[in-house]
Amino acid sequence: MANFTIRVVDSLAAVSPDKWDVFTADNPTLKHAWLQSMIDAGCTTAATGWLPQFVLLERDVAGTAELAGAVPLYMKAHSYGEYVFDWAWADAYQRAGLDYYPKLLCAIPFTPCTGSRLLAANRQDRELLLAATIQITKQSDVSSLHILFPAEDEQALIASHGLLARQAVQFHWRNDNYRNFEDFLSRMSHDKRKRIKQERRRVIGAGVTLRRVSGPNLTSADWDLFYLCYQSTYHAHRSTPYLNRQFFALIGERMRKNVLMVIAEKDGAPIAASLNLVNKTTLFGRYWGATEFVSGLHFETCYYQTIEYCIENGLTLFEGGAQGEHKLARGFVPVKCASAHLIKDPRFASAVTDFLRRESNGIEGYVDELNEHQPYKTTDATSELAIDTE
Repeated sequence: MANFTIRVVDSLAAVSPDKWDVFTADNPTLKHAWLQSMIDAGCTTAATGWLPQFVLLERDVAGTAELAGAVPLYMKAHSYGEYVFDWAWADAYQRAGLDYYPKLLCAIPFTPCTGSRLLAANRQDRELLLAATIQITKQSDVSSLHILFPAEDEQALIASHGLLARQAVQFHWRNDNYRNFEDFLSRMSHDKRKRIKQERRRVIGAGVTLRRVSGPNLTSADWDLFYLCYQSTYHAHRSTPYLNRQFFALIGERMRKNVLMVIAEKDGAPIAASLNLVNKTTLFGRYWGATEFVSGLHFETCYYQTIEYCIENGLTLFEGGAQGEHKLARGFVPVKCASAHLIKDPRFASAVTDFLRRESNGIEGYVDELNEHQPYKTTDATSELAIDTE
C-alpha cells in the first residue's frame, strides 16, 4: 500500500478511459468521456472558471505507473454550476476583505448527481486520495475545499477527516416493481393521479406526440434540435448555457449507450427535447428545453416519458436533479443529499459550522413537511374511490 505516487493533472487525455471507468461503478456522470468531453469542448477550463486539477493515485507495476484511483477536482473562480450554494460565504469573505476565490471543488461540473468522489477500489486508497486532496488544499492558495454529492458510503470517511457536513434535498423516483405506467398511477393518491392524467391529456390535446430515442439512433439533426431547446431555456432566464454544441456532439459519439433523448413534436415539427443519461439501473435527468410553450409539456417530456422508460426497461431509480418541489406531485419523493466543506480560515470555519447547524435543523423540518405530502396512497386512504372517474 505504501508504493504509490500522487499526481495532479489538468486533463484526462493521457489517461486510459477504460482504466478510469473501472472506478466509476458505471455511473455515466463520472465517466472519462463525460469529464474529458467538457475539457475538449472548452467548457471546463481556466477561462470558464473551472480549471481541472484531477488528483491521480498511481502505483508502479512492472515499471509502469498504473492508475489506482482518482479525484475529480477543479480550481473554481466562482460558484456557478454547482447546485450547492455558498454565495453567502463568498460574500462574507469579501466583506471581511478576504478572497473566497479561488477555491477547490470536488464535483462533477453542472451535474448535481450523487456518485463516488474518491474513485478507488478500496477504503485504503480512498483514504490516500482524501488525505492527498486535503493536503493539496492546505498547501494551495485557496480558501476552501468543497466535496459535492458524494456517495453515501464515502460520507463517514470524509467526515472523519474533519470536513463540515451539509445536507440538502433532492427528489428521486423509485421503481416499486411497477408493471406499467397505469400501475404506477394506481399507487398514487387520488388528487395526484388526477393531476397527472389531466396534464397528459392536455399535451395530447395540443397535438403533441413524443418519441424516445436512444443514443445510437440519434442523428445530428436531433442533437441540433436539442441544443436549440437547451439554449432557449437559459435565454428565457437571461442566462448563458454552461455547455456548448461541441460538448453534446462529443458525448453523442463517446457515450451513445448512456444517452436517452425524449423529443416532442407538434404538427410534424419538433418543439422540445430532454436529455437523460442512463445505465443498467438508473436514469439521470439532465437537461431540457422547448421552442414553444405547451401546458404540461415539461412534465411529459422530462418526467412521464422517462418514468415510462424506467418501468419498461426495469430501471430502479430516476434521479430528477436539483431542487423542484413540483416533482413531489409527479411521483418523486424527497431524498437527502450531502456535501462536505473544509474552510481554511478558522474564524470562518467556526461561522460556517454555526450556519450549518442551524441550516440542518431547517432541512430536517423541511423533509418532515414534504413527507406529510407524499404522493402515494397511505394505508388509511379513506378518500380513495373504488371507481376511478378521472
